[in-house]
Amino acid sequence: MRFLRQSLTGLFLASLTLGLLVYAGALVRDAVQVRMSAEPRVPQNRERVFAVNTVRAEAGEVVPVLTAFGQIQSRRTLELRAAASGRLIDLDPDFEEGGEVISGQLLARVDPAEAQAELDRAASDVLDAEAETREAARALDLARDDLAAAEEQARLYERQFQRQVDLKKMGAGTDTAADSAELSASTARGAVLTRRKSLAEAEARVDQAVTTLSRAEIARTEAQRLLADTEIRAGFDGTLSEVSVIEGRLVSANEQLAQLIDAKSLEVVFSVSTQQYTRLLDADGRLRDAPVTATLDVFGTNLVAQGRLTRESAAVGEGQTGRQLFARLDMARGFKPGDFVTVTIDEAPLQNVARLPSSALSAANDVLVLGAGDRLEALEVQLLRRQGDDVLVRAAALEGRDVVAERTPLLGAGIKVRALVPAGAVPVPEAKAEPEAEMLELSEERRARLVAFVEGNGRMPDEAKQRILAQLNEPQVPAQVVERLESRIGG
Repeated sequence: MRFLRQSLTGLFLASLTLGLLVYAGALVRDAVQVRMSAEPRVPQNRERVFAVNTVRAEAGEVVPVLTAFGQIQSRRTLELRAAASGRLIDLDPDFEEGGEVISGQLLARVDPAEAQAELDRAASDVLDAEAETREAARALDLARDDLAAAEEQARLYERQFQRQVDLKKMGAGTDTAADSAELSASTARGAVLTRRKSLAEAEARVDQAVTTLSRAEIARTEAQRLLADTEIRAGFDGTLSEVSVIEGRLVSANEQLAQLIDAKSLEVVFSVSTQQYTRLLDADGRLRDAPVTATLDVFGTNLVAQGRLTRESAAVGEGQTGRQLFARLDMARGFKPGDFVTVTIDEAPLQNVARLPSSALSAANDVLVLGAGDRLEALEVQLLRRQGDDVLVRAAALEGRDVVAERTPLLGAGIKVRALVPAGAVPVPEAKAEPEAEMLELSEERRARLVAFVEGNGRMPDEAKQRILAQLNEPQVPAQVVERLESRIGG
């Protein structure tokens, strides 16, 4: 019985195997017949369509912004130097780095002992000169009185001589008396000359005394100036910088002790190219009073100050090019001299100008615009300015056209593209919505054949393979996907 059961089992398995082989052969025969009877399908070459980002060109008035880099400096800077040499005494507590001082404030003093002694000697010399002047004036008065007395005496002797002459003519006088009177008159005239000489000497003494007094006063003024030079005072309200002194230190004449900077009167100095400089000139060739913005980047918190162009350098520095400009800043809070800032200047407005991304412009100064049938056209434009990542261009036929925002080597005139609407952009009202994609219901055999082709394709990326398999597993599959796959497998 056991042998019979095993024999029947073996016969059953053999029959089942034979039946399966016959069924497989029938399947192969049917497949070959279907393949032989089917018409061959040649894959059709389709035009490749590129997806591009576009921007709408809108012409209008644009104010270009010129960008440069400059340095903050103070319009008033004073070097505090020692006008006299000596030991430094009486330092003010504010005479330190960063100290705030006011105009006229006494900051330090050089030992004034020697200057004070010189002033005292000069003052004493002035007193002596004043006394000499008074004495010379009194001597002049006495000399004038003495001359007047001598002249009066000479007139008396002259009248006496005339009387003796008259008496002699009348025969009442003698020759001896006349000669004596004449001699006395001559002596009186000689005395007058002597007194005149004394008066001239007295006048010369007065002039010399006045000159001596003037020199003494000049010496006193010089001594006062030297004494004042021992004091170091602030010339204006400001902040001290580069302080390098301590009390008791010996300083020499003209030695720099510190710098006084007016932190409230700041300006920015920056350089621009000659081409940029010409854009800042008015019709008369003068620098425009253009607004200026200075920005200091301090790790996320920008300091901004407004100002205006004030002047330009008189000459180009040796070994330099371009122009150096100066702009005065208003209310520059937080800025310090020496800060490196970014300077932006508003240029004169430009009319009929479109702003486009710089990636839309080629080296030949043309852009790609959408034409009929979603095909690209090359349009030549005039480049006016470059503004960071944008360009300002002008063209007669550019208004209202859709321009390719990002050019690639694959794009050119005549290429068919599919325009993408950027995020946040408003779609064009005339644009019509694309019709919904056609969906197909596949038979199990057709679906299995497509799945097998996709899984066995080694050149297809894994990400695309997973996406297509997910579509094939859906109840309805896009007809475009099915057509593309069957064109590749030829059935």
